[in-house]
Amino acid sequence: MLDLTRLVDDGYCFACGTRNPIGLQLKFKQHGERVEASFLPKREYQGYNGVLHGGIIATLLDEALAWASKPEGITVTASLEVRFKKPIPIGEPLKVIGRITEKKKHILYGESWIEDKSGVRLAAAHGKLVLVGSKEDASSVMD
Repeated sequence: MLDLTRLVDDGYCFACGTRNPIGLQLKFKQHGERVEASFLPKREYQGYNGVLHGGIIATLLDEALAWASKPEGITVTASLEVRFKKPIPIGEPLKVIGRITEKKKHILYGESWIEDKSGVRLAAAHGKLVLVGSKEDASSVMD
């Protein structure tokens, strides 16, 4: 069985790994109580013609929550509820945002969303994350 207290970032995370040639290569930055990343959807990530695939949308929202939780330590997602508000077009710049809204012992709750360049929310999520590693463990992947 996988020991979740010994998770290691080897750079191949599909969402943020810099070594993964087919990944999304997200780079989140802290902005006050939230994290933000820019993303330009490529055709390789579409579902229907010209529209970003729903699984990629969920991945973006999940990753925003994971990065928002890093100041607390290393987490894994326990649940994620996604709301698809509008079709997200391929080739248009997006902002992916996440923040933690509540902490109860080893459980974190948060919200994330995707905005277009005008600030219109195209998708949003609420999630529950479980702390499995210390703040010191997380600090090595926050750079």
